Amino acid sequence: MLMTSQNQTQIKLTNLIAPAFYKLHWDLVEHKHTHYKLAGGRGSTKSSFISIETIMGMMQDPLANGIVMRKVGRFLEESVFEQLLWAIDALGVSDKWKIRLSPLGLTYIPLGNRIIFRGADDPQKIKSVKLANGYFKYIWFEERAEFEGPEEERTILQSLMRGGTEYAVFYSWNPPKSMNNWVNQDILDDREDTYIHHSDYRTVPREWLGEQFFIEAEHLKQVKPKAYEHEYLGISTGTGGQVFENVTIRSITDEEISRFDRIRNGLDFGYAGDPLAYLKMHYDKTRKRLFIFGEIYAVKMGNKRLAAEIKKLNPMHKLITADSEEPRAIDALNEMGLRVIGAKKGPGSIDHGMEFLSDELEEIIIDPRRCPNAKREFTGYELEQDKNGNFKGSYPDKDNHTIDAARYGLEEDMIKKKARIRDKRKYGFH
Repeated sequence: MLMTSQNQTQIKLTNLIAPAFYKLHWDLVEHKHTHYKLAGGRGSTKSSFISIETIMGMMQDPLANGIVMRKVGRFLEESVFEQLLWAIDALGVSDKWKIRLSPLGLTYIPLGNRIIFRGADDPQKIKSVKLANGYFKYIWFEERAEFEGPEEERTILQSLMRGGTEYAVFYSWNPPKSMNNWVNQDILDDREDTYIHHSDYRTVPREWLGEQFFIEAEHLKQVKPKAYEHEYLGISTGTGGQVFENVTIRSITDEEISRFDRIRNGLDFGYAGDPLAYLKMHYDKTRKRLFIFGEIYAVKMGNKRLAAEIKKLNPMHKLITADSEEPRAIDALNEMGLRVIGAKKGPGSIDHGMEFLSDELEEIIIDPRRCPNAKREFTGYELEQDKNGNFKGSYPDKDNHTIDAARYGLEEDMIKKKARIRDKRKYGFH
């Protein structure tokens, strides 16, 4: 039995909501968050959950209205509209809702509040939406991966989130394969007002999905396990070209930082519209771990301002290894009190550096709040494919500014390791 409102009204939601969503239900009841991002695999029932919560919530709040969106408007009727009709029927309140087919709309008759449906392929129609009473408390982006990016969502929300006190903004999608996709990057961000939830079919009662669903899932698991993980478990399995499979995104505590004693600093200069990137890192040689916990990332930042920002992160003026292609910038930073040297580079240095970061290091730990751009670039960096789908042999030179900064900062460690390997081979140690 789950409670649906503050007035102790109860309903057997266990018959409608899979166990994976119980905690999320209570979070909504207690209004703990504003944004609810629900990723999951096929049959996870995430859309069923959102539809149930939206219908129940609107029936308890006379000021609550809802708006449901997909990127392409013509897909609304056969997806989210039908899903909300299912929720109305499942809750046994069909006689209390008025259904309109052109344009699509649902109205809760006792209170007069509405659910409207819009396609983001015509943003002006979203901006022009007006309500006679209340506000859009429930906002739902269905098939989120179809949208163009967070900027599009923000523009829409700026138009919709007005005049209210409490909001529940739902986002639902099946994660794309590539970690470079913007929706996969987005859920790595840590926001206090956001609840991130992942679900799959394994917590759903078998009778809800039907026995054949489970047979098909098990068959795919046996014959194509990667496809199974992506389609049924909602895992971003990657395109096969992901370079850094050793990245961990987590908070690095002040206590941990206080014990760091092998600080490395790397700087990649920006060129015109390209950003510059500075990283502050700790290299745990024994455990083969790299901690990235300080970042400067900006375009059109002059040397004077850059020096000031670096001094905040590097007050002891620890040595910085920078891109040697900018000797004038290095000289300028040194004149302002920093200790900067140019990277030695040399033939094969890029490949060697990338292999050190991706293969030699067992773990690259990145703090997402302190280093959001390092998080984005390391997790999203993938080999490119040619027109036949084959991976190219070189590392792509884009979206890699923090990666280059990490290479420069660790250059001396890589050179020493290379020398040790060479000496072992010279004297017959293998």
